[in-house]
Amino acid sequence: MVKKRCLEDLDRGLIAVQTDKGVFLSWRIAINEYSTTTYQIHRDGQLIATLNEEQNSNYLDRAGKIDSQYTVVAITGDQYDQSSPASVLENPYFDIPLDKPADGITPSGEHYTYSANDLSVGDVTGDGRYEIVVKWYPSNAKDNAHSGYTGHTYLDCYTLEGKKLWRIDLGVNIRSGAHYTQFLVYDFDGDGVAELICKTADGTVDGKGQVIGNVNKDYRNDQGFILDGPEFLTLFDGATGKALDTIDYKPDRGAPGSWGDFDGNRIDRYLAGVAYLNGEKASAIVCRGYYTRTVIVAYDVINKKLVERWCIDSDQNQPELAGQGAHSLSVADVDQDGFDEIIYGSAVIDHDGSLLYSTGFGHGDALHVGDFDLDNPGLEIFMTHEESPHEHGFELHDAKTGQVLFSIPSASEDIGRGVAADIDPRYRGAQLWGYAPDGHQRVEGTESFYTCKGKAIDGPVLSANFVIWWDGDLGREILDHQFDPNIEAGVGTIHKWNWETHTADLLLRADGTLSNNGTKGNPNLQADLFGDWREEVIWRLEDSSALRVYTTTDLSEHRLYTLMHDSQYRVAIAWQNVAYNQPPHPSFYIGFDQSYMNIPVPPVHLIRKK
Repeated sequence: MVKKRCLEDLDRGLIAVQTDKGVFLSWRIAINEYSTTTYQIHRDGQLIATLNEEQNSNYLDRAGKIDSQYTVVAITGDQYDQSSPASVLENPYFDIPLDKPADGITPSGEHYTYSANDLSVGDVTGDGRYEIVVKWYPSNAKDNAHSGYTGHTYLDCYTLEGKKLWRIDLGVNIRSGAHYTQFLVYDFDGDGVAELICKTADGTVDGKGQVIGNVNKDYRNDQGFILDGPEFLTLFDGATGKALDTIDYKPDRGAPGSWGDFDGNRIDRYLAGVAYLNGEKASAIVCRGYYTRTVIVAYDVINKKLVERWCIDSDQNQPELAGQGAHSLSVADVDQDGFDEIIYGSAVIDHDGSLLYSTGFGHGDALHVGDFDLDNPGLEIFMTHEESPHEHGFELHDAKTGQVLFSIPSASEDIGRGVAADIDPRYRGAQLWGYAPDGHQRVEGTESFYTCKGKAIDGPVLSANFVIWWDGDLGREILDHQFDPNIEAGVGTIHKWNWETHTADLLLRADGTLSNNGTKGNPNLQADLFGDWREEVIWRLEDSSALRVYTTTDLSEHRLYTLMHDSQYRVAIAWQNVAYNQPPHPSFYIGFDQSYMNIPVPPVHLIRKK
């Protein structure tokens, strides 16, 4: 029996933007409409165009005006589905107002402020539209290796118009920093409404004002670390922020030193993700540790309760898992059996909780999973490794078997940055590039980046940050920031690799916005939020009074269904906020080698509550 994955039944996602050539229109194609549906475009109630089942879902209305109103009617056989009306945006972006938390003071007298950090999306109201979940970051957030008090971490939920639905205060016993709060927003039980799952503690206050545990407990030591007290995992209602179920966080801290240190560094390295372990409904993946001991636990949501599916522990049953994790994870069906695996750095966990394999290459910072080598069947994993010297410091391996396809040794540098994407049509498949994080050194010699076969490509050092489908072709663009060390942030940018001039050409400079997470330069979120299959990007305004959502206005002839209906891409949006953010990749190749694009249309179950 073929498994049908439960995915969101999204609305049309129609957007209209004023340009100097007219009004640009873009809308969503659902996966079940991909090869069967035509679209009628109406301006002010009048039919102005019809697009057939081979055309992409974008259109330039040269006669459109700023006060025009548009609708799109999808026609599938004898079924007609009309979108909600869309007004015209003056600019290729819009702002989502935020309720910024008040400043605070630590017990040591340090003043701190807040900025909008990582985001996630989910349909928490069941109407087919995404809402935004915002993690608020205090200015004194810490890496685990650094001591000091931090402010509270808050999680807010907003509609795209800026209506705040709820706020969760994680409290004094959840330290703030990239490695502490990995929050999962997803429809775990398949009822058409997204839930939220994250780590909590004594003093966490849910979206209805109810306290979890003991509000009077403060377990911070004089270094600001939290090494005592209960640890919880909580399931929250997506619509209200109400805590639905709270259980003990598994695994607990264990004996001092059991994670490789005694001071709160490696003991508090958390990861999380979403995976279709039974092929139909999503499970939450909750993890602790990756430098030494590693424990990964899978949970299902059944009757609004967290129910453990399985646990794998490097200390108990899988010693080959120890020390293999990265600063992020990925999820994909690497063996193409209809069930997802968890790519935990250099190790891959099968859907049943067993270890599929480990390359043994150890920890690393950058991790990408996709169809990068078009001559190798299935998916590949690209990873850079921190240990040096390392025989495989920069490597690509087969996702199903772990067989190395090519690798480059590192001598004395931690290769902390790396990315994989098809940005150059001269070479089949994806290109791979990376460098040491300090000073942007190349991996070796004078080469900048490589083909998926390991052939060096001449050119400058490119940003190894995020990549995005933005303009009209099938290649990806480079999403980064113009970093200002004085403020530890930068203005968001999108560049296109120019393979003829060997330069990166600027497409977008998002003035008035700032990136997140220091030199990493992450956007708040990158995802296919609305419009056609190309991606939107969100950066915060300089004062975090709002989020600014950018969308492309380039026409594209290439028809694809929304990337959010490819489940590998969709769960990648859910784990994008985890630790060292990484860009999403779909389960199939999209790129310049169009003859190699085999677009899957698996049977799915699209669910909307309302």
